[in-house]
Amino acid sequence: MNKPKKVAILTAGGLAPCLNSAIGSLIERYTEIDPTIEIICYRSGYKGLLLGDFYTITPAIREKAGLLHRFGGSLIGNSRVKLTNVKDCVKRGLVQEGQDPQKVAADQLVKDGVDILHTIGGDDTNTAAADLAAFLASNNYGLTVIGLPKTVDNDVFPIKQSLGAWTAAEQGARYFWNVVAENNANPRMLIVHEVMGRSCGWLTAATAQEYRKLLDRAEWLPELGLDRNAFEVHGIFIPEMTIDIAAEAKRLRAVMDKVDCVNIFVSEGAGVESIVAEMQAKGHEVPRD
Repeated sequence: MNKPKKVAILTAGGLAPCLNSAIGSLIERYTEIDPTIEIICYRSGYKGLLLGDFYTITPAIREKAGLLHRFGGSLIGNSRVKLTNVKDCVKRGLVQEGQDPQKVAADQLVKDGVDILHTIGGDDTNTAAADLAAFLASNNYGLTVIGLPKTVDNDVFPIKQSLGAWTAAEQGARYFWNVVAENNANPRMLIVHEVMGRSCGWLTAATAQEYRKLLDRAEWLPELGLDRNAFEVHGIFIPEMTIDIAAEAKRLRAVMDKVDCVNIFVSEGAGVESIVAEMQAKGHEVPRD
């Protein structure tokens, strides 16, 4: 590949701790390779691409790009716009009736003089990037699309670690460290730490693992009620596992009787299949979205 004259960056989908840092790293690396390579950042993801709305990275911005490593979120903005959802793009006023959003995006990249587009996002973002890359190739646009996998779920195969995942686990552990202090606020206290993960439990498990590292480093005084057992993780439930709800209820009740509190980590999608199966077995109709 020849050295590009101009590159563009966009972020899309949900927020993750890595976004600003990824933007900053790209700016720093391109500046290191060749400071004459122009860089633009589209505002609010694919929305900005469709509208031709972008930031121009100036020499002054390049000098301070390292600041982005100190902040979460995406300073250039995200959106949930999908180039393949024509109806939604028309409704948002991003394209006109009858226009193909992918062609509008491709033509805008040409108009802006972009050689390489970096998309930083999760499954939807990079699926859209792949679709755009296929469209560009099939229509003889001389452009390259490079996707950076960003997701706190860490479920992008075959990537071992996606951007933002470990930071999310570490911060989730610290968050629970603060919340679990309420384990003695009332007798028989149940604390549920719900973690993102509709169909992947990596973040829930990793958060629990990081939290237990905090427990390992702590000092305890059980003689005065500061007992590790009250701060422990008593259950982890993720979408990949089959959950015997009755058996778990019995087990956790025994923990409650012994410790006077129960702390569980739950993925947002955990147990859904088990609950649906139980409802269907009883003859209930289960609506699907």
